[in-house]
Amino acid sequence: MGQGPTPNPILSFVPLILIFVIFYFLIFRPQKQKQSEHQMMIAGLKKNDEVITVGGIHGTIVNIKDATFVIRVDDEVKIEVEKNSISVLKRSAPAQQEQGLRI
Repeated sequence: MGQGPTPNPILSFVPLILIFVIFYFLIFRPQKQKQSEHQMMIAGLKKNDEVITVGGIHGTIVNIKDATFVIRVDDEVKIEVEKNSISVLKRSAPAQQEQGLRI
């Protein structure tokens, strides 16, 4: 008989919405930014850049195709890898610093 006011059904969705907002800012947004940076890095690669693949193969880009790179891993060894399998662009020291380190 003496029931109180019924709660608004929309208020029961507030915690769920809050969880989605937290997931977006902690998981989805940073992942999108990382993918965007990786795509920009791949788009900026050029011949003679030194790279490391996802599998850990170190090499130098010798040819760029539509969906793949041909990389040289040794004097006479070249392999073709997918563009998305490039993990890191190796940063080398400028030539002046290298000459200063050599004895």
